[in-house]
Amino acid sequence: MKRLLIAALLVLPLAARPMTPVVPPGAVQPRAPGYQAAPKVATLQWEPRPHQIRRVEYAGNGHIEVAHALVLVEKGADQQELLGLVRQSVQGALRERSSLSQVDVSVYHAGTYLSFGGPPPMMTASVPRSRLQEFLDEGMNFERLWYGGAPLHPTVRAEATVGEGQIVFHGSDQQLAKHQVRQREQFGQSDGLFFRGNPHHLRVALTFDDSPHPMYETLLLDTLARAQVHATFFCIGRNARVYPFFIADMVEGGHEIANHTFHHLRLPGLPRAEARQEMELANSVLEEVSGRPVRLFRPPGGDYSPETLDLARSLGMVTTFWTDDPGDFNNPGESTIEGRLLDQLRPGGIVLLHDNVQETIDILPAFLEVAKIQGYRVDTASQLMD
Repeated sequence: MKRLLIAALLVLPLAARPMTPVVPPGAVQPRAPGYQAAPKVATLQWEPRPHQIRRVEYAGNGHIEVAHALVLVEKGADQQELLGLVRQSVQGALRERSSLSQVDVSVYHAGTYLSFGGPPPMMTASVPRSRLQEFLDEGMNFERLWYGGAPLHPTVRAEATVGEGQIVFHGSDQQLAKHQVRQREQFGQSDGLFFRGNPHHLRVALTFDDSPHPMYETLLLDTLARAQVHATFFCIGRNARVYPFFIADMVEGGHEIANHTFHHLRLPGLPRAEARQEMELANSVLEEVSGRPVRLFRPPGGDYSPETLDLARSLGMVTTFWTDDPGDFNNPGESTIEGRLLDQLRPGGIVLLHDNVQETIDILPAFLEVAKIQGYRVDTASQLMD
């Protein structure tokens, strides 16, 4: 008799709970308990402005500011109309706020738009202020502009909205016991599993899940560059496909690109062929954009089963977990995130964060400085594993 069992890492307590119903593919999963709304993001207004430009938000990291424009168009809008709205979004935002370094734009079909995790945008762009004239001159040939083609998957699936928390193992008591032993005793990569690095070395890995996101990605990459730190980004394939320029930015910055499935679906319970396709589609997109093979995989939500591990191994990937999770996706507040990060900082640790959390971007410099003072080397997961 199988049941759902939580296999905790290191300091997390072991527990068991009844099997929950399998969420059908495409269904939006419920938010994690205690989920709090993110702090309000500042917006830009100007007139005259096309009604299709629904919302323009902006944020900063203490050094640069970036804006993101949400554009919703009706059915039948052609390529040139979309491009014109992108141009107006970029020019309007840069004119309205002189401190902006960059404007990102996402254009969706109004009739199907749900949210960032719903049906994908039709066109996206990321235009630095310094390259505005180049963008205006090149139009569709601008390399930081993406225009959608045929979907890579026949079914649009809604991604899971639950953030990673405790690691959840789907299997028998005997299988769980085996994994608990490995989690306690294993460090480094073995048999396609990576729980933590060497506990005798002052090194930690910095990882970010669910990448990439417009606006926040540039702020985070700039923050890491100023701290001279490299990280591993576990990317959702659907996000990488429509924002490929951010993947290119990660590679240029010396960061590691890793697999977080194509639609951010919980894999246990899916048919084996569909679970494999989730991994393969993500790899296909990431390798095409980055020009590099994908080495690491992280299951969404930390939900995994023996079959999940087998599939990742068959694709040449190492399933990578974490030891330090401050729950930043839950927006608990800057002091809480920073306090949890420092409390859990340990040799060989793997830090789990998310790229679209403003509070994380705000506290990251202080956390990295404390880690440096304490003698830690902060790097990618592969560097910790080797």
